[in-house]
Amino acid sequence: MIMTSNARAPVNLAIASLMALGLGACGSFGGFGGLGGSQPAEVAEPAPPPEVPATIRADEIVGRWGLASFQNPADRARTEKAALSQCKNPYVIGAGASGGVVMHLADQATPQELRLKGSPSGKNYIGPAGPIGDQDREILSFDGRTLVTRFIDKDAATRYGNMVYVRCSPRA
Repeated sequence: MIMTSNARAPVNLAIASLMALGLGACGSFGGFGGLGGSQPAEVAEPAPPPEVPATIRADEIVGRWGLASFQNPADRARTEKAALSQCKNPYVIGAGASGGVVMHLADQATPQELRLKGSPSGKNYIGPAGPIGDQDREILSFDGRTLVTRFIDKDAATRYGNMVYVRCSPRA
């Protein structure tokens, strides 16, 4: 079959149009391998681990506390006495609206509601809702009268040390 130059242009246009339609169909049907054959399967993110409840309840630490800190464990007894002397200007741990406690995070001027969290190892933490992270503080000890915490973030832990909260006696 012999084509004239006037007949070639419509044929070339038709071939180009068919090729464009074919390439367009490849993208909408997942490529040449069939439906979804060239697209990676969606990987479901693993579910977060179940939240472990703390062994200390929020209402156990709500109240007025004298506050001081120490770096050297040998200074703990002296620091507890210093914290008790701060009861004239107590640090107040409030009850949160959703069952947490209202306290300050490291380097934050405004207190916010924090959660008491447990861990599989049996340790307790105070921090924002969610998994245990750098903004949390570990509860090193708590006997109902004295609470000792330390920030997980190494920089904050170095600056603030071990925070000692000594419960202030009820006002007369």
